[in-house]
Amino acid sequence: MKYIDEFRNKSAARKIIKKIYKITPEDFRINLMEVCGTHTNSFFRYGLNNLLPENIDLLSGPGCPVCVSSQDYIDKAIEYSKLKDVILTTFGDMIRVPGTNTSLEKQRAEGSDVRIVYSPLDSLDIASKNKEKKVIFLAVGFETTIPIVALTILQAKKMGLKNFSVFCSHKLIPPAMKVLLADERLNIQGFICPGHVSTIIGAQAYKFVARKFHIPCVVAGFEPIDMLKGIYMLVKLILKQKAQVEIQYKRVVRQKGNPKALKIISDVFKVADVQWRGLGILPRSGLVVKDKFSAFDAEKVMPLKKIVVKKTKSQERCLCGEVLKGIIKPTQCPNFGKQCKPSFPLGPCMVSFEGACSVYYKFGNRRSF
Repeated sequence: MKYIDEFRNKSAARKIIKKIYKITPEDFRINLMEVCGTHTNSFFRYGLNNLLPENIDLLSGPGCPVCVSSQDYIDKAIEYSKLKDVILTTFGDMIRVPGTNTSLEKQRAEGSDVRIVYSPLDSLDIASKNKEKKVIFLAVGFETTIPIVALTILQAKKMGLKNFSVFCSHKLIPPAMKVLLADERLNIQGFICPGHVSTIIGAQAYKFVARKFHIPCVVAGFEPIDMLKGIYMLVKLILKQKAQVEIQYKRVVRQKGNPKALKIISDVFKVADVQWRGLGILPRSGLVVKDKFSAFDAEKVMPLKKIVVKKTKSQERCLCGEVLKGIIKPTQCPNFGKQCKPSFPLGPCMVSFEGACSVYYKFGNRRSF
């Protein structure tokens, strides 16, 4: 298949669905988890949730980079935006995430210079044209976006920019999967692994899941045919009790990933213990800027005073952390669709394009594509 329409072909989809029904025992419950927010979005946007056997349950994991950014990080980003000599640049989803007392969107309305960019490289152009200001880019994302942030830092150094830095909240997917597997409440029997992340780190990054935890993994793409094939492959592995890693998304993903991208990442960043919303501090689960590039690390260049985060009553009601862990589905949260909506989100899971709560709210009742 070469074209998008082929990956959305209804006839082809029905054939795969029939295969899934044929091999799935009626008395056997299968718990799968997708750890990519784009998979969550595609699954519901195309109504695939209404096409699978009822005993195949798909759990949403911590695959939304905006959602897993800690409350402390959000509050610090807001504090940076309040500084008079700062221009804060960010991807669009971050701007509406609620902080403890306000949000970047509200700060911008009050006069803070907060700008949405489509690439971190756009921030360099802003920095070049505003030498009297300090430009801080909110570096949020998984392995998919980390290479371009690393390249941006390298380019800033090459350009000799003195007024550009990044506020880093980069996360790594495999360590989070390890924590989820250790949680017996989830009973995960198979992982649908993220396609775009795997383009960078390769399918080999998930071998520990099969070897240590005896759980199969399938790296899948994001179109309906991709996801259905990925689920079919995963169900077959589970029923055959084969703990191995397979690639459905072969047109993009390789076993060893992208060596050039991995080298660029390792040149600029180093592994560190970082805070995840809902999961806590996970060992070696994130990246921070290496010391030799500290001139582009906002926390080194412009350290903030320690912020004491005190949850408001509305934030205490937010169960985003439980949703990110797959403990509950968004519809099981008592706030869902009531006190918490996209127009008034209590937490980031209702904000982001990849947030499970937002996806369930927008597409939860959608019929098949």
